[in-house]
Amino acid sequence: MSTRTSAPDPPSGYDPAQFPAFAVTVDVVILTMSAGVLHVLLVKRGEAPFEGTWAIPGGFKRPAETLDEAAKRELREETGVDAASLLAQFGAYGDPGRDPRMNVVTVAYLAVIRDVGELEAGSDAIDAALVPASEILNGERELAFDHARIVRDAIERARVELEVSGIATAFVGTTFTMAELRTVYEAIWGVQLDAANFRRAVVSEDGWVIPTGRRAQPGSSGGRPPELFRAGRAWDHGGPIHRLHQRAQERKT
Repeated sequence: MSTRTSAPDPPSGYDPAQFPAFAVTVDVVILTMSAGVLHVLLVKRGEAPFEGTWAIPGGFKRPAETLDEAAKRELREETGVDAASLLAQFGAYGDPGRDPRMNVVTVAYLAVIRDVGELEAGSDAIDAALVPASEILNGERELAFDHARIVRDAIERARVELEVSGIATAFVGTTFTMAELRTVYEAIWGVQLDAANFRRAVVSEDGWVIPTGRRAQPGSSGGRPPELFRAGRAWDHGGPIHRLHQRAQERKT
């Protein structure tokens, strides 16, 4: 059911032309795990400004749509991705000159995709690709506008969310192995976690993960397949491990 309400009539004598004009856009930082590495989904711009330069998906908000609707539409039109495990606002950017066309304020979204699938560039994008997040964080890949800053902020937001929310479970399937879940933390925090300590933290009476009684498909290397788990309800109230605690453990070892 829609919660949208109609806008009230402007006050008598109000003249919007007295104020500087500006546009509103949405930009979506899409994070996913691929081969145990954190990746960002980028599109290559097909028109000016920054034609031929990689950017995060986004575009102008239409007058009749909400910000969330605009983010979902741009995600679908520019990348072919129709749904995300998580899609949430995390910041707004409106520095003068950030867009050479006009004064533009963008509302940034963080999206998590479990399985990107086949990418289909569309709208004003001529290509779409998954890029290791490290290439952006290290300045190895140039992005349009202020998108490098937005990506850095999005990843830092994801690092915080690992401690206070269930964002880690958005990167894995409905069932997952302990190694798959641990890899999410290692990739986003840039650390290496002790497998035994991690298992003790999440397989507890707090109900972070629940054994399914099943195992993953056997791998090519042979051996006993790992256990499969599903997320418990505890993720609604926080996360099982914290960066400060992890750093303290590292100093002791």
